[in-house]
Amino acid sequence: MIIDYGATPPIPGLSLGDGSHLANYRRVYATSEKAAARGQVELGQWFQNRDDAGIGLTVIKARDVETTFGGRVTNEAVAKTVAAYPDQFIGFAGVDPNKGMIAVRELEHAIRDLGLKGLNLQCFENRLAVDDRRMYPLYAKCIELDIPVNIHVGINFSLQSSPDFGRPEMLDRVMCDFPELRVCAAPPGWPWVQELLAVAWRHPNLWIGLVAMRPKLLNVENSGYGPLLQYGRTILKDRMMVGTAWPMQPMKRVIEEVRALPVETDIADAWLGGNARRFLGLRSPDIETSRG
Repeated sequence: MIIDYGATPPIPGLSLGDGSHLANYRRVYATSEKAAARGQVELGQWFQNRDDAGIGLTVIKARDVETTFGGRVTNEAVAKTVAAYPDQFIGFAGVDPNKGMIAVRELEHAIRDLGLKGLNLQCFENRLAVDDRRMYPLYAKCIELDIPVNIHVGINFSLQSSPDFGRPEMLDRVMCDFPELRVCAAPPGWPWVQELLAVAWRHPNLWIGLVAMRPKLLNVENSGYGPLLQYGRTILKDRMMVGTAWPMQPMKRVIEEVRALPVETDIADAWLGGNARRFLGLRSPDIETSRG
């Protein structure tokens, strides 16, 4: 089964609001978002498009950037979506580390009471470095709750935040301090791709999310993504995961571009589902899907 490690279906409550701090993303991804028909697809068509892409399960993520940019995709909205469409979605919580112990308590509530399965941290939106001391109580809580954490790594295109918040070397310090922490770095570190690969090679609990980038770029000379292909089909083949980032990209195109890469079929299958299953802690080899 293909697992989409990160998309935002057209469901009320899953969008960040005006998202004005992300306006430059709309310029950068304009062509790709046009191909994905951003803002034009209703939920029924979205499910059909997802079926056409062969995707069986989609990870959806909450976000809390209230103290910096005044927006939030609430844990309750994500949990409501998961409950409404059983076996179609798996939900990650989103909390704002700037809120201190409030964020820690919100995370525990989201996991224990709302049934969410991981934590999503968009550090550039919180204007915090990955290894900022305000992040550490959340990392400790993730280990206590035995849940994975998704951390934005690599460039961001917001002109109201710094790209330095996505440097992979900071993630290395976190992994040294929390070796039990299960982390996915997504997007995959560009333009510091080799730095991220070095960190992943050092730490067996670090996965890499091929999210918000076209998979075909892994096989394009001088794109900067090439090392991901080499390491992703060899020593890190068990720790690469693919996310469509819809509506930033068409879902089917992402899957087709992965299949077209010069990697063995079993490795592509792992990227598209098997690795995510282990990262997410899914026990059953197959998940029955029904929308009710």
